[in-house]
Amino acid sequence: MTQKGLFLTFEGIDGSGKSTQARRLADVLCAQGREVVLTREPGGSPGAEEIRRLVLEGNPDRWSAETEILLFTAARRDHLERTIQPALEAGKVVICDRFADSTRMYQGLSRGELRPVVDQLHTLMIGREPDLTLLIDMDPDTGLSRAKGRQGTEERFEDFGPDLQHRMRAGFLALAEEFLDRFRIIDGNRDVDSVAADVTDIVMQTLR
Repeated sequence: MTQKGLFLTFEGIDGSGKSTQARRLADVLCAQGREVVLTREPGGSPGAEEIRRLVLEGNPDRWSAETEILLFTAARRDHLERTIQPALEAGKVVICDRFADSTRMYQGLSRGELRPVVDQLHTLMIGREPDLTLLIDMDPDTGLSRAKGRQGTEERFEDFGPDLQHRMRAGFLALAEEFLDRFRIIDGNRDVDSVAADVTDIVMQTLR
């Protein structure tokens, strides 16, 4: 795969403010005259959005862990082919709210220690990591309270409860140690503007 642009991802537990920070960063970069594609996972392409509805709505026990991994991988492959890679080839900055690291955590860690399966499928079907991953780290109980307060239909993983949030936070911090070259940890236990300032500083250093 060829690339001229920059591929950035936001990761973190539910309610950590990833989506807000992704939108704010996109606004900042667009104001500078950069071409930006703001996208999300699961989703980001028509086919992947259909799979999103399958996996994020309904009973938390609707799918087995193995089926879930296959669904997320299928959505990511379509997203990569139709949205991410064309944008990178065109020299754009791609900002993605979640990517493979979330699957490593939510399916690979939380539902039966299936991380090796996640990694094998990622190598076979995706074959790339982000250039930069911004981990918004925050208190798990606060994050869960925020996530449940959204009162939307996509509560697939919030419904697993606070224990999952604590395990996910620890897992994301471990991933940051595993992929030191691309992860940057940002303290999310602050006001939105302070978090956004750190995000912008890190990304501008990368772009320079």
